[in-house]
Amino acid sequence: MTSGVLPSSERAQSVVAFGGGHGLSASLHALRLLVADLVVDDLTAVVTVADNGGSSGRLRGEFGVLPPGDLRMALAALCGDHPWGDTWARVLQHRFAGQGEMNGHVIGNLLIVGLWEQLGDPVAALDWVGRLLGTTGRVLPMALTPLDITAQVRGTEPADPAALATVRGQVEVATTSGEIVSIALDPPDPVPCPEALAAVDAADWVVLGPGSWFTSVMPHLMVPQIRDALVQTDARLVVVLNLVDEAGETDGFGPADHLAALVEHAPDLRIHTVLADADSVGEGAADLHAAVASYGAVLHLADVALHDGSPHHDPARLAAAYTRIMTGT
Repeated sequence: MTSGVLPSSERAQSVVAFGGGHGLSASLHALRLLVADLVVDDLTAVVTVADNGGSSGRLRGEFGVLPPGDLRMALAALCGDHPWGDTWARVLQHRFAGQGEMNGHVIGNLLIVGLWEQLGDPVAALDWVGRLLGTTGRVLPMALTPLDITAQVRGTEPADPAALATVRGQVEVATTSGEIVSIALDPPDPVPCPEALAAVDAADWVVLGPGSWFTSVMPHLMVPQIRDALVQTDARLVVVLNLVDEAGETDGFGPADHLAALVEHAPDLRIHTVLADADSVGEGAADLHAAVASYGAVLHLADVALHDGSPHHDPARLAAAYTRIMTGT
């Protein structure tokens, strides 16, 4: 007698996507399409909470709350393609202009912080925002307290180019003129979001990337309990590589360099598939194949770029690639 549970290839999948900023937003737009196509039936976004700039940084500094900006972007990405979803996504992302104190603040950030103050529970507040917006999926913070990213950076001292200096703060690390050697979090052992750990434990697939590599993607691996959950889960891990290097943060990095930095910070991570844009890899495909194979993973090359001259992923093409990976077609 069988258990009645269908093999994962024959049923809708549970997916957890990790990241932050525009990279996670593109991935969530794509995964939302898989929910509509019944490939995915449970979708969770786990978002980094180390931003210290802009509206998020101001609210974090004034109220001592989690920076809401990346959480807001994830919620907006999960809004549906219909008048209600489109309207609320635009409202959520609206940034005030003018010359006063509201200049630069975003409506969604204020809404999230207001609900945090009302409810006293960051997860419950995000769930309420999701209900208001009618989102497809759930958005959770990586940790329950604000974090700072620190980096060991080489090349910032003209008199001693080999010397390492410590750079602190998400904005400062993202814009450093030196070469990032390693990153860490302060505090180093933050309290993770319990719902995020539970989502990983129940997932069929985990998606890591794309996004700012050292400040949006890899910080998740620096939270000990999240890293342990990712190592121990039976879910298959898909790493989505960026299309290009990023000035300051990953200047001069090729696809294999992005992957090597990830593995160096979490060598026990079990990667199932590495997804990369075929045109971005170009003549380096053979080297990337070899690197991916050395980590016990498979390389999936596809056209996933937005063909508008920008270094951004196309949600529809990314959705097609996710579908092929998750269904084996």
